[in-house]
Amino acid sequence: MAQPYDVLIIGSGPGGYVTAIRSAQLGLKTAIVEREHLGGICLNWGCIPTKALLRTAEVYEHMVHAKDYGLSAEKFGFDIADVIKRSRAVSGRLNGGVGHLLKKNKVDVIWGEATVAKPGEVTVAETSKPAVQPQHPAPKGTQGPGTYSAKHIIIATGARPRVLPGIEPDGETIWTYFEAMAPKTMPKSLIVMGSGAIGIEFASFYHSLGADVTVVELLDQIMPVEDKEISTLARKQLEKRGLKILTGAQVTKVEKSAGAIAAHVTTKDGKTDKLVAEKLISAVGVQGNVENLGLESVGVKTERGAIIVDGFGRTSVAGIYAIGDVAGPPLLAHKAEHEGVICVEKIAGLDAHPMDKNQIPGCTYCHPQVASVGLTEAKAKEAGHEVKVGRFPFLGNGKAIALGEPDGLIKTVFDARTGQLLGAHMVGAEVTELIQGFVVAMGLETTEEELMHTVFPHPTLSEMMHESVLDAYGRAIHI
Repeated sequence: MAQPYDVLIIGSGPGGYVTAIRSAQLGLKTAIVEREHLGGICLNWGCIPTKALLRTAEVYEHMVHAKDYGLSAEKFGFDIADVIKRSRAVSGRLNGGVGHLLKKNKVDVIWGEATVAKPGEVTVAETSKPAVQPQHPAPKGTQGPGTYSAKHIIIATGARPRVLPGIEPDGETIWTYFEAMAPKTMPKSLIVMGSGAIGIEFASFYHSLGADVTVVELLDQIMPVEDKEISTLARKQLEKRGLKILTGAQVTKVEKSAGAIAAHVTTKDGKTDKLVAEKLISAVGVQGNVENLGLESVGVKTERGAIIVDGFGRTSVAGIYAIGDVAGPPLLAHKAEHEGVICVEKIAGLDAHPMDKNQIPGCTYCHPQVASVGLTEAKAKEAGHEVKVGRFPFLGNGKAIALGEPDGLIKTVFDARTGQLLGAHMVGAEVTELIQGFVVAMGLETTEEELMHTVFPHPTLSEMMHESVLDAYGRAIHI
């Protein structure tokens, strides 16, 4: 058995590698086990490469509408192979950066598939998948299969696409986000099953590049976790751009043929229609990677595909912890990172505070962007709050008009009695960058009065945040 570690982390996604670095900073002897590629799904096949694709789509749309900005752009187009090449290059660059950070912080990287043999002991076997992609070489001095001991074992194995029976992805006609991120050719038509962040982002990307896209959502609103008013406005803007959206609808059966797929879609009223497209993207959520880790044999409790943890990542077995997607929703990279830091700081004996999931922002990078934090208006009322709600439209903001982005809304929800900011919800240009202002405000327990007295720079989109607060109390200036 190798020299014992203080902390051994299984999985090197955002949660895993950030936890490993923080662990090493705290003076703990640390190792991380990875079976495939440093950075996990987020960096290699999720958050980062998709944003590179969406940036390409954004630039392309600006070219299409160049005349609106007094510009002339003719005979332009795109090569999907070059679009994908840029996305993969961005991913590869950051993957190498993760390896450098782990080496810099003296974190041992162990390549292989890990199994928790018992509390304090992990067995690492040869991986069934290639441990390293050619463009992502392993850092020098890494270790391989064997048995390793550690006082604390942190599981950060992430999640994978959820599969519906009868609509299993085949990599050709039915895609998950893996295939959707690196298409061999650009499809002319596409059905997207699911309207969460993954589904809507891919729908937006492919539509921007000219595909005929239809989104099918089981629930009554797209992006179901968002405030209903924001979701409704986002839908109107997406449909105005040309996306087709069906809500309260379910793909019940698919039929494949040469170069096409037919999806039988049943609506809540019992009617069934058949949609035909070249490809179908299954984006009906993800499920935690809890299998083949030895969790059952050591007594770690799971529920609905997630490991049960407390606010510090502790499982039902002493010395074993879980963070990130495998520890349940919200399934977000920044949640995983923060959760991991809390977990390892608690292990190190620091005065760590448990995770407050109500203060985790969510972002969807479609066009228009959507961002939110805290309670929706409906959830605030359900929780017993008497609320004051403020709204400010992009149409009243000089910077938004100058950008050519006059469609959007900033919405704030306050407790009427205390002035506590309960939630903030946005749709429009660059709101994924604006939301953090309200996240900080909620973390500092800021009241409406303090936000009103804050000076926002002009001309910026952030002024709408101020106006939304003012509107909640009948003091908005520019509407």
